[in-house]
Amino acid sequence: MINSSEHSLSQETTQVVRGDSPYPQPEPTSMPEPRDEPYVGPLRIDVDATDVWRGIFRVRQVIPVTDERELILLYPKWLPGFHAPQAPIELFAGLRVHAGGRDLTWKRHPVTVNAFAVEVPEGTSAVHAEFQFLSPTAPSQGRVLCTPAMLCLPWNTCLLYPAGYYARQITLDASVSISADWQLACALRQIDRTDGDHGNSVIRFERTSLDVLVDSPVLAGRHFRREVLDEQVHLTIVADQPRLLAATTDQLATHRGIVEQADKLFQSRPYDRFEMLLWLSDELSSAGIEHHRSFEAVSIPDYFCNWTATFARRDTIPHEYIHSWNGKHRRGADSWTPSFEKPIRNSLMWVYEGLTQYWTYVLSARSGMWTLEQTLDALAQTAARYDVRPGSRWRPTIDTTRDPIIAARAPLPWTSWQRSEDYYAEGALIWLDVDTRIRELSSDTRSLDNFAHRFFAAEQGDWTTRTYEFDDVVDTLGGIVRFDWRSFFGEQLTQTHDRAPLAGLERGGYSLVYRDYPSAYQRSYETVFGQVDLTHSLGLTITPNGKITDVLWDGPAFAAELTVGTTIVAVDERRFTPDQLRQAVSGAPTSGGVRLTVAKGNLVRHVVIQTALGLRYPHLERNDCARARLDHILASL
Repeated sequence: MINSSEHSLSQETTQVVRGDSPYPQPEPTSMPEPRDEPYVGPLRIDVDATDVWRGIFRVRQVIPVTDERELILLYPKWLPGFHAPQAPIELFAGLRVHAGGRDLTWKRHPVTVNAFAVEVPEGTSAVHAEFQFLSPTAPSQGRVLCTPAMLCLPWNTCLLYPAGYYARQITLDASVSISADWQLACALRQIDRTDGDHGNSVIRFERTSLDVLVDSPVLAGRHFRREVLDEQVHLTIVADQPRLLAATTDQLATHRGIVEQADKLFQSRPYDRFEMLLWLSDELSSAGIEHHRSFEAVSIPDYFCNWTATFARRDTIPHEYIHSWNGKHRRGADSWTPSFEKPIRNSLMWVYEGLTQYWTYVLSARSGMWTLEQTLDALAQTAARYDVRPGSRWRPTIDTTRDPIIAARAPLPWTSWQRSEDYYAEGALIWLDVDTRIRELSSDTRSLDNFAHRFFAAEQGDWTTRTYEFDDVVDTLGGIVRFDWRSFFGEQLTQTHDRAPLAGLERGGYSLVYRDYPSAYQRSYETVFGQVDLTHSLGLTITPNGKITDVLWDGPAFAAELTVGTTIVAVDERRFTPDQLRQAVSGAPTSGGVRLTVAKGNLVRHVVIQTALGLRYPHLERNDCARARLDHILASL
């Protein structure tokens, strides 16, 4: 426990004034440093998640204490899967703390707003806390976690924990109440399920540590399907309607292929069991969040029912599954912290996310989630997007690893210039360069698969996190094939560039080219994400109803002074449709430009986008004289 004389959060400060000029107040007391020793006893947390129409999660906690007079309770703030301080403290409400039949006084820290100091009466053995987590009821309020048919319960939204201890040293007994006709899945083992009040059921979980609990979200819903992918891995699906659960035998076999190909890539499993948690809904907020023994994937309702047309969304599951190795079992040293109030630094996100993104392409192809052609099309779109974005001319890729903290994934006015977490996609292109370079230098006897075997090796069933630093990455690569990897990454990550890193594509046997028709992947992508992508023709993307969602910095639409939020009303004095716009772009080389009527707010104006490009869409073209290394990389093992 915490000595109140040293760590009181309720200590008042006074402003020091000298003459007529103000001086700053003393800094408030900081949080006590976490120490690696056991907390006094297990906490108890009970979450009532039955109020699904209003999305209100009601929480009761019992927190044991000893003889200290002040208890500092923290709401989890820095969450590894978000790479940022993403605690939704604004959705925390109704806090009441009591002990021995009397309410206790609590006070929020004046700076650390997720910290609460509680005055504890002498002789108190346990403090009781009650509060609510208010799931957003609309996307504008945050991530929607609950509907009348399903819910996601990330435990970090519904708990307080005592300051001053490593998360692994605080143990908890957790339970959740759901409707009796619902089912749930979680990486934690269920101890029992009992009937509660008003047609509800209470599910109790095994005792666990705070870090594991926060890393083990609950999926629950009325329309529920659970499939065994192998003896350790399950796929659990909840959906808005029963018909959306209709995964075919072949579709399930493809998901088993992800598990099989990951086994061949990494050659060990850093978990004792794994729960793939898949929500199919357009009411919950779309998400893909990794955990060590599970993941959260909220995908489109017709993920299975419209399997062929919507294949562009299938990469979420391989991506999040790979994170069990890359990001959870192995994690950059400055992205690991002992407790959730300590800041995360992200200098190695180009490994954590960039390498995962690269292997997402690889496993999507090797497992059959995508065909070879679909995977090549996806790589073409990524390569083209970052090849034309000019932000890399002023901002190196390594600096984008700070974006989760800088922007917290908020919408930006000029993404192509500002950059936003480009360590994902540009990182993938860099790792393609690494893979093909290893193959070339070793006369195709070694590859990045060898790096996976060594760097991510784990004892079977051991899900301990092991941290690494930059030197560990360089040294492991150097043990596979001799090369100046330190200088290579230094140039790729810390220097500015005029173009995307496309050397891996060339060495893989392909060139980026443009044609006047979209690839199958781009058609699927536009269908899934509800956009028309004319980045390489007009320098913009739009929704099917004409609202501009992105403008390429220094592109043709930029020159016409168009911005995000503008709506295209008409094309060549005809009412806007996507096809009408495409036809105008196709004729632009001879007509001299695309004539639009646009509206923004109350203003309507006419503009001409000057372009002689015509319709241009990215593709990969096979180099006849080059070795098809990329085909080999994407082939099943």
